[in-house]
Amino acid sequence: MSRAQLALNVADLEASVAFYSKLFGVEPAKRRPGYANFAITTPPLKLVLIEGEPGQETRLDHLGVEVDTTEEVTAATTRLKDAGLATFEENDTSCCYALQDKVWVHGPGKEPWEVYVVKADADQLGKSPALGGDACCSGQNESAGTAAPATAATGCACGS
Repeated sequence: MSRAQLALNVADLEASVAFYSKLFGVEPAKRRPGYANFAITTPPLKLVLIEGEPGQETRLDHLGVEVDTTEEVTAATTRLKDAGLATFEENDTSCCYALQDKVWVHGPGKEPWEVYVVKADADQLGKSPALGGDACCSGQNESAGTAAPATAATGCACGS
């Protein structure tokens, strides 16, 4: 099953978890320090909440499409490259308490999109060596026709 992902930076993680639990009628699928995600069936959505700075307004971190297999990520990578989009690939990366394969692209407004598969759970937040290791799934690198997402430097924004 494929589903859309919306990752948000929120000032008050507990209040946001309470609100989205009521809004969608489900509890988070995963909770970790500064992090929660919801695997919502109706509508099919992976909602990721990343704790940001106190007092900040909620803002978009990144968007994504969760798929079931690495083969689907590979097919998406090929399709995106063939369409002339700059891609940035991460395989076997530990991010947001999960081992993932993914490909990143940017929309016309520089909004970062990932197509990813969660391969396994992980005990640690994880950091992306492909992005300088400063934060999981955040940062900005552009080289060799690839573009990494320009997301907040507050931490992981992945969809695991």
